[in-house]
Amino acid sequence: MKFQETRAAVVRTCITLADQGFLAGTGGNVALRADEDHFAVTPSATDYYAMSAADVCVVRFSDKEQVEGEREASVEAGLHAGVLKARPECRASVHTHQPIASAYTLLARPLEVQDSRHRELLGARIPCVGYAPSGTGLLAARVARAIKPDTNAYLMRNHGVICVGKDAEEAMARVAALESECAAFFETRAANESVALDPSVRALVIAALRSAVRDELQETER
Repeated sequence: MKFQETRAAVVRTCITLADQGFLAGTGGNVALRADEDHFAVTPSATDYYAMSAADVCVVRFSDKEQVEGEREASVEAGLHAGVLKARPECRASVHTHQPIASAYTLLARPLEVQDSRHRELLGARIPCVGYAPSGTGLLAARVARAIKPDTNAYLMRNHGVICVGKDAEEAMARVAALESECAAFFETRAANESVALDPSVRALVIAALRSAVRDELQETER
């Protein structure tokens, strides 16, 4: 089996993200650059905790042809191919349906990053790409057009997010930073007394959002 270490790294990345609550069931996917001509990507409809390195697919950049893997490649393989080609310095591309950032995509607006530490990781402004069905060339093209060298996370309307990094660890740190930044946005909105929320509901919402921020801080300090 070629690219054994890269394929094993995809599995490890998925498990870490699932343990942190950023991946669940079979939603979301991970791609890692294998060499200049290929990338490894998660298979379609496969539970992360049941996935093996042999299940992970290897796809050619040039024609999106799957050349290895015992299962069919994720429908988002084309999305990852476009991202990794647009950011040749990045080895990792991670797409999640993480709960808070995915909720933010329903607003269909860019996210202005407030925390200076997060700006260093993510960029100053996270664009929101217009809606397109999952796994389509239209979605891949829209994300590819939005790619900028100083922006490391992208919101996809009504869908989820994609983060990049020089390696899996950096991409995962950006996933956590984006979740924390979106949580801070909603916490500010929930704390606004002009927003029509029952006080007990407001308290629960704020507590949950603050917990998400604390979790991200704890992960980065480890």
